[in-house]
Amino acid sequence: MVLEEIVLDTETTGLDPKSGHKIVEIGAIKLKNKIPTGDKFHYYINPLRSMPIEAYNVHGISESFLSDKPTFDIVADEFLDFVKGSTLVIHNAAFDVKFLNHELITIGKGPLCSSIKVVDTLQLARSLYPGKKVSLDALCERFKLDLSNRKLHGALKDAELLAGVYYFMSISSLQQQCTFEMQADFKEIKKMNQKQTSLSAKVIKPTELELQEHLALVRKMQNALWNEYK
Repeated sequence: MVLEEIVLDTETTGLDPKSGHKIVEIGAIKLKNKIPTGDKFHYYINPLRSMPIEAYNVHGISESFLSDKPTFDIVADEFLDFVKGSTLVIHNAAFDVKFLNHELITIGKGPLCSSIKVVDTLQLARSLYPGKKVSLDALCERFKLDLSNRKLHGALKDAELLAGVYYFMSISSLQQQCTFEMQADFKEIKKMNQKQTSLSAKVIKPTELELQEHLALVRKMQNALWNEYK
């Protein structure tokens, strides 16, 4: 069975679409059984608004760079076709889904279809590594993924890194599940052994008649080494 998923990331002008912030980059790569297929969706998007310096310092995408790029409505149908029926894998999914739904609703497309499943790798990482740092950078360092080219955030670049992180987290999740199941099996075996050893064995003594019959049988065994009656 082939499992198809899409790792996705966005860059924006800010933190809240309700405050007028917009998506400026979408990067997505398709996976089959956790392995990138080479099939990608990537666009820089003109937000038709200014770029706050705080956002620019995060991703380095300027107003002038975006001035000749398509607006979201131009790429929306291609994006929806790319993700249709897929499971989306996103780090801090609530953020990206919030922006995508806002953009889609604004142009009359409606939110992402309810049939699209979303895996939030941030929540997955928190469950796998409680109390540890689970930012994308921290997870890349955990799995020794190359961050030398990640001076600034980038949707496609971060999607590619997240694909690697997701692969290793999937292995880690399976290992933890197997360990948990083995521990459960050992506990069950231990309980069974304790139950068996706690049962007192009932000793059944032979009757006098049975002892006599046994002696008679032993006496008939002429060549038996243990026969002291021969």
